[in-house]
Amino acid sequence: MARPAQQVELLVCTKCRNGEDVPEDGQRPGTRLYERLAGDGIANVTITPVECLSNCDHGCTVALRGPGRWSYVYGRFDPETHAAVLQEGAAKYAASADGLVPWRERPEHFRKNCIARIPPLAPPIPSLGDS
Repeated sequence: MARPAQQVELLVCTKCRNGEDVPEDGQRPGTRLYERLAGDGIANVTITPVECLSNCDHGCTVALRGPGRWSYVYGRFDPETHAAVLQEGAAKYAASADGLVPWRERPEHFRKNCIARIPPLAPPIPSLGDS
């Protein structure tokens, strides 16, 4: 059964420099990526800026997550050329019941640039004696 769409979230690291020498007060590639995605939007996905996803050597970096779903961290996005790829991949993630999009159905960039796959949180297992 599919999860409610509003519970799917795309986190976009706004601190990613993507290998560019950006002045401290300059706009970073991660911020450009976030602004482009937020401006266009993605159906059934909340787009959230985050300060850092600790994947600095592989930026620009994003994460997809939702309750009861597998979470994914992806890297090496170019803010100028990969917005459509991200929109496609996030839409497929949102349409899945558990976050598991079949490998061959993922955009090629998603297949080649997955940094981490994290299982969903399971409900706590009651201890013996708990009711």
